[in-house]
This record gives sequence, structure tokens and C-alpha cells, in this order.
Amino acid sequence: MGVDHPRERPPVRQTAGVSVLTWITFASLAAWLWLLLGQGFFWRTDVRLPERTAPDRWPPVAVVVPARDEAGVLPSSLPSLLAQDYPGRAEVFLVDDGSTDGTGELARALSREHGGLALTVDSPGEPPPGWTGKLWAVRHGMALARARTDAEFLLLTDADIAHRPDSLRELVAAASSGGLDLVSQMARLRVATAWERLIVPAFVYFFAQLYPFRRINRPGARTTAAAGGCVLLRWEAAERAGVPDSVRHAVIDDVSTARAVRRAGGRIWLGLADRVDSVRPYPRLGQLWRMISRSAYTQLRHNPLLLVGTVAGLAVVYLVPPVAVVAGALTGAGAPLVAGAAAWAVMAGTYVPMLRYYRQPVALAPLLPFTALLYLLMTVDSAVRHHRGRGAAWKGRTYARPEAAP
Repeated sequence: MGVDHPRERPPVRQTAGVSVLTWITFASLAAWLWLLLGQGFFWRTDVRLPERTAPDRWPPVAVVVPARDEAGVLPSSLPSLLAQDYPGRAEVFLVDDGSTDGTGELARALSREHGGLALTVDSPGEPPPGWTGKLWAVRHGMALARARTDAEFLLLTDADIAHRPDSLRELVAAASSGGLDLVSQMARLRVATAWERLIVPAFVYFFAQLYPFRRINRPGARTTAAAGGCVLLRWEAAERAGVPDSVRHAVIDDVSTARAVRRAGGRIWLGLADRVDSVRPYPRLGQLWRMISRSAYTQLRHNPLLLVGTVAGLAVVYLVPPVAVVAGALTGAGAPLVAGAAAWAVMAGTYVPMLRYYRQPVALAPLLPFTALLYLLMTVDSAVRHHRGRGAAWKGRTYARPEAAP
């Protein structure tokens, strides 16, 4: 007679591990299905300037440009502002925020060379305690504009932002047609190097996921944000909101400004730009890392619990799907393999429109988990830097937490 041998059973630990991974992977898939359909269709890139008609009267506009050590980008950006084809009166105020590279002198030289809109260059001196340098410069520029013009709109734009000739005209037409108090466009960032291709489109994708444009643009919505590179603000709305004084310590000044305007009853619109481009290069990973990590922990309100939740959320949503696919393929576990592949496919599919907006190959879409891992590490690094007293550092200045500011 033969001897019966018991069938081999998989180790209990391995079975339990696969089971846990399966549940986490299905949670990730559920999260992606919700993001696909329930997060304001954040992944769509068709939110552009709303329908607009030319106003009967073109209101005067003051363009305020805070600039600190921007000599490297001004030749590509400032002439585009001076060349604005605006039917009304417009004047540019460039505020030299303590530059050491000749930013102010270069701006004057560019104005003499290119002509166009009138340019005033001035410096406010060092910001007092409780103010960020940029907002102190904005305040000074607004004071200059108030003293010298009767502007009804402010265009707040960064020194690295280039505008097409009709940019200001289209912004004012949109604000006037829609009765909007703040119109902001997310400038199309530069994408030229390998690291920029990997990280920059994802930066805008993650921003839109956090602040879905369609939700922001609903009257009275709780979700509120702006993109600081291009903000057209009705002067009356700025005064009602107390801007910039009410947000003087904000490192993420664009979102804070939009919230202040909305709290004061203003109407907000935010979308992607067709006529506004950033010319600032970030060719190396270290430069992109510093740009993102300087404000990542501020976005989490310097809260360790929010940091832990964010890291866990990024891991489950972005990292679990590829891990589940690999683990399922190696162990023969079909459930995590299928669920992980489905979640990864939805993830990549939602990223394709942003890649197309940036004119990048859609083959980069499956690499989004790797980019998300980099963002996770940048966020943790941001928290570490803040706790070491080196957070929110930019161009030689380090800012304290808002609650610690005098």
C-alpha cells in the first residue's frame, strides 16, 4: 500500500501577507475610482479662461512684479510685460527686493531698450518682522501704484513669468465679463530636461488634485486657491480682503491671498494658462527638490499628524499599485495583481491629459508612482528642515512658522 502524504500548504505568514496586500490594493483601487469621478475631475486640463467679451471701457491696470536676484530670467520675461497690447492704461512696477545681481539696473536697461509700458523700479528695503520678502515687495508696489495711478485692477506676476502680448487684455476681459474679483492662471512651467519632464507636469497634476479647479470656480466654494505667477486682482477686492497685510507672513502666498479674497466675499477663478509661461529653468533634481520642499510642510500646517497621514496616503494611493503588481506576479496571487494593475492603469490614465498639456510623451504616465515617491521624500525632507530651523528657506531668507512670527 502507498503512503498518503499531506498536501503542502503555503506558509501561514505568506498567505496572511498576500491577504493584507490584497485588501490594501483594493483600497488603493477604490481611492483611484473615487479620484477619477469624485474629485472635481481634477485630471482634466480644459479649464482655461472662461468665455469673455471686451468691456465697453478698459479699466486701468497696475502690474506689480516682486523681484529678488532675477537678472538671469528678466531678459526673457520683463520685455513680454512691457509689450502688452492693452487698450487701456497700464503701468509696470518692478520692486527690487534686496537683489545683489543688478536686477533693478537690468530692468531699467530692458525698459530703455524695448520701450512699451511705463516701468517704475524701486526697492522697499528689508521686510519687517512678520512679513515675507515677496509680500513686503508686493505691498510696496501697490503703494507706488496707488500713489501714481488710478488702477482698478492689479496684475501680480512673478519675475520669471513671460506673457503673450494679449495676456493682460484677455485676463481683464475675463474678469469684467464674469464679474470676477480674482482671476489666476497656472503658468505653463518650463519642461526641457529629463528631471523637468519627470517632475514638473506632476507638480501641476498634484496641485490640481489638491485644489480641483472646477470646485474652486464655483461661487461660494470652500476649496480655494490661486497660482502666484499670474493673479489679476480687482483693487476693491484687495482692499476688502486687506491684501497683502492680512497674509503678510504666508509662505504659500497665492493660496492665502485667494482665501482672503473669498472670505471677503470675492469671486475666484483659477485655471491653466495658454498665454502665460514660466521661463525659470530647473534642470537638476536638487533645484526642483528645493523648490518643492521649501513649502511642502507649510502646506501641511507644520502638523506632524498631517505629515504622517499624507505620507501614508501617498504610499497607499501611488506606491501600492506597482508593488502589488510585482508581488502578485512573483507569488502567483491573482487578486493583488489584477487590482494593482487596474489602479495603476487608472492612475496613468488620469495623468495623460497633463502630459499632453505639457507636450510630453504619454509613455511617461506609468512612471507617476516613482515621481510620487520623490514627492513623498521631498515632503518628509521639508518637515525635517523645518524642525531643524531651515524650513521655508528661499534666496537667503528663512521664515519662521506663522504662529511664531511677531
